[in-house]
Amino acid sequence: MPAEWKGRIARSGAALAVAVACLMAGAGPALARGGRSEEPRRPWTGEITHVTDGDTVWVRPEAGSPPRKLRLNGIDAPEICQAHGEDAREALRRRALHRKVTVTTHATDDYHRLIVTLRTDGDDLGAWMVRQGHAWSYRYRRDPGPYAAEEAQARAGRRGLFADPGAERPRDFRQRYGTCYPNGGGKGKSW
Repeated sequence: MPAEWKGRIARSGAALAVAVACLMAGAGPALARGGRSEEPRRPWTGEITHVTDGDTVWVRPEAGSPPRKLRLNGIDAPEICQAHGEDAREALRRRALHRKVTVTTHATDDYHRLIVTLRTDGDDLGAWMVRQGHAWSYRYRRDPGPYAAEEAQARAGRRGLFADPGAERPRDFRQRYGTCYPNGGGKGKSW
C-alpha cells in the first residue's frame, strides 16, 4: 500500500475517533446542525452587544477582541420573520443585552457561529428562553433535547409560543419558506 494512502487512512481513523468522542460527550445535537466540534475550551466572559434573534447574539470578549457571533446551544427559537420571532428576540434583548455573560463553547456551525451555552448571573439563557416559552428544546432524532423539562413546563403553563396551538417549529418553517434573510442561503423564499 502506498505511504500516501496509509496517511489518509490514519487521518480518517483519527477523525472518526474524534467524532465518536464528541457524540459520547454530548455534542451530538450541535454537530447534527452542521457544527464542527471545538477543542474543549475554558469558559470566557464578555458582554452581549447585539441580539440578532431568539437564539443568536454577539458577545464582546472581556479580553478586548471584536464581538463574536454566537448561537445558543440546545434551543431553536422562531425565525425573526416567523410568528413569535420578534417576541423571542425582544425577550432575549430584555434579559441579556449589555449584560455580562460566561460563554462555554461546544462547536462551530456552518455559518461560522460558535455554538455556546451562555450564563448570566448563573442562569443558563437557553434554559430561560425555553422555560419562558420563547424557544423549543432542540431535538435530535429521538432525543428531546437538553431543555425538554423546561419545554414541558412552558407547554403546561401555556407560556409564550406554547399558548399558540398553531406555533410552527423553526425547522419546519425554514423547510417550507426558506430563510428570513435575503441572500441568507436558505431554500425557497427569502423574506
